[in-house]
Amino acid sequence: MLMRKLGRSGLRVAALCLGGNTFGWTTDQKTSEAVLDAYIEAGGNFIDTADVYSRWVPGHAGGESETVLGTWTRGRGNRHGVVIATKVMAPMGPGPNDTGLSRQHIVEGVEASLRRLQTDYVDLYQAHWDDRDTPLGETLRAFDDLVRQGKVRYIGASNYHAWRLARALGESESRGVVRYESLQPKYNLVFRDEYERELEPLCLEQGVGVIPYSSLGSGFLSGKYRRGGDLPVTARASGVQKTYMTDRGFAILEAVEKVAAAVGATPAQVALSWLAHRPGITAPIASATSVAQLKELVGGIDLRLDEEATAALDRASAWRDA
Repeated sequence: MLMRKLGRSGLRVAALCLGGNTFGWTTDQKTSEAVLDAYIEAGGNFIDTADVYSRWVPGHAGGESETVLGTWTRGRGNRHGVVIATKVMAPMGPGPNDTGLSRQHIVEGVEASLRRLQTDYVDLYQAHWDDRDTPLGETLRAFDDLVRQGKVRYIGASNYHAWRLARALGESESRGVVRYESLQPKYNLVFRDEYERELEPLCLEQGVGVIPYSSLGSGFLSGKYRRGGDLPVTARASGVQKTYMTDRGFAILEAVEKVAAAVGATPAQVALSWLAHRPGITAPIASATSVAQLKELVGGIDLRLDEEATAALDRASAWRDA
């Protein structure tokens, strides 16, 4: 599989980052391990999860995804060959310090993640969301301490606005501490403007790696959602209906399907290829609930669209005025 460097670091990661949000939620341990095995067999090495996955499910406490991943790496004995990315910030308990990016929550969060992952280090530790209530200096110094202790190798940010990311990068430089080497924004063919308006030029200028989530619009860009048709029986269907099932969304999907038919690929592969080969993109994050889905995703990374196909998708999904 295609490998790329993460930001300005020397870390090499696969151009498809396997999303772990379904592990322990819609995919059980056995199915998750089958997907993970297929991903490794295809040449992948980059897996994204978070401490909060899947706390939103009734009866879940959070950490279920990390636990599945830790059990798999321990059973396979392959921790050295896998780049594990996880996140901290989300509420993990009822207490006032059970959330945020304070030193206390970061230190407690990494220890809990390490236990669940059955490892002594995290390759990429990410701020899941921005925390305006905690000084950036405190957050970055806590991350820097974890790197110095060997518990974390690199740090990244997720869901940051451009001005906050720029400030964080400036703080890192002025304080002489580790910087965010990656950004994880929501970005896909339908949802372009928020990233491209300010974050894209900043990340290109500063050499920040970009690992977008919701790469396929929660499955909308796979083509399984049809205008006027019944919604798929999935946990994400109602959210997809509200966010993507619009006139613009279906017009973009129509363009994706037209390109897919022309190049002999699936809509999901076309949408993923467009994203994976955008300037500055390190690795789109996409999840799979079966081996067949995983293989389809890998095919999207291998697919290279020509200029005509790319231009057609750009026009259909354009957000800037001509």
